[in-house]
Amino acid sequence: MLEEDMEVAIKVVVVGNGAVGKSSMIQRYCKGIFTKDYKKTIGVDFLERQIVVNDEDVRLMLWDTAGQEEFDAITKAYYRGAQACVLVFSTTDRESFEAISSWREKVEMEVGDIPTVLVQNKIDLLDDTVIKNEEAEGLAKKLKLRFYRASVKEDLNVNEGVFNTTSGNHPNHNSSDLNGREVINLRPNKQRTKKNKIPFGSCTLL
Repeated sequence: MLEEDMEVAIKVVVVGNGAVGKSSMIQRYCKGIFTKDYKKTIGVDFLERQIVVNDEDVRLMLWDTAGQEEFDAITKAYYRGAQACVLVFSTTDRESFEAISSWREKVEMEVGDIPTVLVQNKIDLLDDTVIKNEEAEGLAKKLKLRFYRASVKEDLNVNEGVFNTTSGNHPNHNSSDLNGREVINLRPNKQRTKKNKIPFGSCTLL
């Protein structure tokens, strides 16, 4: 098998209620675009972005899962194999905030306790917020998740925050970080491999 036939990939699932901005977040990160038109995700969709980790090309696959309950049977199957999870709720949607613990449980039932971050989207609409800052921070602390406030519309904390990918090993990345949910430290999957040809790198989603 030729070295160029090998592929290194990371699978991340983006999970939460409908209309919280999951699809828009992935579109913003992968394509750099934003659209106001809301289109319900039917089942599962995904986009990808090529990144470089330790001088190796890595395919970052972001899976956009439907937030509606009628698609649960479909979306659960696509959680499998995920190496990380982004839980998203909306500043203006109380129900989406209250559903976060349930979403996390659904993912854990399929893939176990994978590295996860919590994201409050639509902070450009703080005037219409239905969630207090201390409530959101309290939930993140309770679930031991790193917490980000983001605005996909204004492109705040998407590339630099939620999907902040860096090459090499961060000096503070260790097992206690992962257990305390301070960082997401990912090791790409070697999907088609040759022994000792492609070293594992690390990719951080903060």
